[in-house]
Amino acid sequence: MMEIDGAFYRISDPGFEMMIPRWKGYAPETADQADAIIRLPDGTRRSATFMTLEVVGEIMDRWQKSGESLNGRYFYCTDLIIIREPGFASMIDAVQDMIASGDIDHACGLLPPDEEGVD
Repeated sequence: MMEIDGAFYRISDPGFEMMIPRWKGYAPETADQADAIIRLPDGTRRSATFMTLEVVGEIMDRWQKSGESLNGRYFYCTDLIIIREPGFASMIDAVQDMIASGDIDHACGLLPPDEEGVD
């Protein structure tokens, strides 16, 4: 289930809750990149950055012109999860699979415990 919670999309699933900022021009069906905070049932919080390969390529092309990262010769991003297809559905599928396989512990950085009432 997805709902709007202030400046965020709140995605609720039996195995996790995910908060994604609402960026202008990015719809849940077509978002090709998003930052997310994933909360597991035990209260553990993880961070993720989702991008399609196309977005990574566009960033590297831009950096080639700007001179960043050796003129776009490499790319890195903390907690990066590359998705093949855009949209929150692809991101949700990836999180569900990473939880089921245990890969979420390696792929998504651990965040400090939540302060009461703060995301």
